[in-house]
Amino acid sequence: MKTICYEPIGVVHSPFKEIAGMPIQPAAARGIEGTVEVDVKYKAALQDLDGFSHIILIYHLHLSTGFDLTVIPFLDDTRRGLFATRAPRRPNPIGISVVRLIEIEEAALYISDVDIVDGTPLLDIKPYVPDFDAAQNIRIGWLESKLRRLSDMESNGRFVNG
Repeated sequence: MKTICYEPIGVVHSPFKEIAGMPIQPAAARGIEGTVEVDVKYKAALQDLDGFSHIILIYHLHLSTGFDLTVIPFLDDTRRGLFATRAPRRPNPIGISVVRLIEIEEAALYISDVDIVDGTPLLDIKPYVPDFDAAQNIRIGWLESKLRRLSDMESNGRFVNG
């Protein structure tokens, strides 16, 4: 297959200087604030984004190296197929978070509910639109009985290196 190359459009800043101790999903990061520093050459692309309460950040998991085809994910103690988990060590280490947009000032986005490590390269921003992004009549597989533990979970760094 042909190699794909992306150039970051900005960087995410957060209170998390390392992975250990971070929330493992935005739902467990309620109220944690950060900023997105967008490269000024993309400033015009932020036009009209301030009308959305939530945005989707797509970013490169720059501290993640290697991957395993099966992992023991957070919230579980059973080995699962990598693609049935949200483990960050992946063939293409891309992260996705839905965050609350507080304010836009020039090329800086002030956000909340941040579960992203400081200095993470940002690949894209999209508005969160529930009618487009929230599926109906869903099944969540092995996570069905595990989600009640989400708010108590923090990253222990186990997915950083192989």
